[in-house]
Amino acid sequence: MRIIVLGGAGDMGAETVRDLCRFSKATEIIIADRNRQAAEAVAASTGDQRVKVKTVDATSRDDLIALMKGNPVVAGALGPFYKFERLVVEAALMAGANYVSICDDHDAADSVLALDDLARQRGRRILTGMGWTPGLSNILARKGYEELEEVEEINVYWASSAGDSEGLAVIMHTMHIFTGTVISFQEGRHIAVKAGSEQEIVEFPPPVNQVKMYHLGHPEPLTLPRYLDGLQKVTLKGGLAENYLNGLARFVAALRLSNTSAGKQIMGVILKGLMPIFPKDKKRRVSGIRVDIHGRRGGRPISISYAAIDRMRRLTGIPLSVGTIMMAENRIGRFGVFGPEADSAVQPDVFLEELAKRKVIIGRRELEQAGSTAATD
Repeated sequence: MRIIVLGGAGDMGAETVRDLCRFSKATEIIIADRNRQAAEAVAASTGDQRVKVKTVDATSRDDLIALMKGNPVVAGALGPFYKFERLVVEAALMAGANYVSICDDHDAADSVLALDDLARQRGRRILTGMGWTPGLSNILARKGYEELEEVEEINVYWASSAGDSEGLAVIMHTMHIFTGTVISFQEGRHIAVKAGSEQEIVEFPPPVNQVKMYHLGHPEPLTLPRYLDGLQKVTLKGGLAENYLNGLARFVAALRLSNTSAGKQIMGVILKGLMPIFPKDKKRRVSGIRVDIHGRRGGRPISISYAAIDRMRRLTGIPLSVGTIMMAENRIGRFGVFGPEADSAVQPDVFLEELAKRKVIIGRRELEQAGSTAATD
């Protein structure tokens, strides 16, 4: 069994590689990255002879197809996904590979979900959005959905810190999701809302605590209503612990500096260079996820809230590894292009058991009342 990790030299991909070394039965784990020096450093750090390095130009469909031939399972940690996800999925379908990614851009997810019929026809499995948010968030949403008899509303929140990740792809993604309009699901239909709008203060477990949240461009409002019947509202809000950075992202968007891929690239490089001098919240150099599910059980209004706090690379890289192992071991029965919460995709209890083995702790709280709840460990 051969596993390829695209972008395996980055923060998230490197965590996936390390987890695959610990938990997978792969005969070969290939770090595919354009930065060979960084990839070789990650490979050496594992001390695992199964880990190999290949240089790849991810902007070349021919390079990607050549890399993916031979029926491997491919883990996609190559961001920003608005730039790469469609290209990689098309290459996987041409090469005959199954693919699992951490795609976190709503427009990229929408683009590859359009390839569902083609993937089914070719007998391929493309699991998109199998990271932190989306990924862990979707599976927690599915878990709560299955615990209630009726579910009307799901609210997903994420919080992070500039001290938790300073990668270029993360910075470009942040600018992208603060730009223009993004997808929300309200009153039983998808609508466009202004990115960075409707500020809300949300409580997370310590040390994250309270963070200002905004509508941002992640895939959960797109995919959760697609697979979970009866929902009337799905929202996604996120924010950085250093709120001045939320304001900076909104300012860049207002100046239309992040409206194009080239603009995001230029601004990303500039901001990455400035990150060392930006003040950071030293007490909150972690990331968090909170998922609130509102519905009914036995006719009573119930709110279930899940939450997790950890380093971003673990919250993202470990779910990608778990999903990739499940794919490699044929424990995902669905064909096509789909999110982790889809039927016959990722079974929530099995997935959460795997997270527990890696000491990723999920808190749960249930209240017998309507409205939002505060998630605690």
